[in-house]
Amino acid sequence: MRRIVVIPAVFAGCLVVIWIGTVAAAEMPPQALLAPTLTASAVQHPSSSTTEHESQQSQSLEEQFMAQDCSLPASYPNAILQWCPTIEANARKTGFPADLIAAVVLQESSGDPLAYSSSGAVGLMQVMPQDGLAAEFVCINGPCFASRPTIVELEDPEFNLAYGSQMLADLYAKYGSYREALFRYGPMDMGYAYADLVLSIWESYR
Repeated sequence: MRRIVVIPAVFAGCLVVIWIGTVAAAEMPPQALLAPTLTASAVQHPSSSTTEHESQQSQSLEEQFMAQDCSLPASYPNAILQWCPTIEANARKTGFPADLIAAVVLQESSGDPLAYSSSGAVGLMQVMPQDGLAAEFVCINGPCFASRPTIVELEDPEFNLAYGSQMLADLYAKYGSYREALFRYGPMDMGYAYADLVLSIWESYR
């Protein structure tokens, strides 16, 4: 007799547990039911502290430029101003005006250190390297640019600015004129038009 009574009692107990769970779920706030989803969502998206950190990192180049107390006119694009410390360092070293170096960089690459022209010139100041497409230019005594640095070297912004600035300074020392120096620095097919273009950029940003 006891066995017959126990089985229904257990069954009834299970029904009570199920009923309690159902009522509890029905009365539970929707936010509690969504808790696992919200937790997963929080993991997938950056926290507020991460967002604040990224916001701090996105400080404009213009603000960084102002903090550096750069001598270049603030009217130059940020893509040029970011190289201000290196431009100024090479201007001091070579004696060539910093803002004229900046004008060449703006004309040649718009501040892109990996700029590569259709003729093979490389980097911020578009210097012809010894390898790549430039190796195809042959002069009377052999490859015209055999003594030049490599593409890899010229893709380094600091190296490129140092090399290009020294080239301009040497040309200026030899010919005594910025226009003559720029004429010989620029593409042969542009002639003095290149020099005049760079000089006009220099004047417009002074």
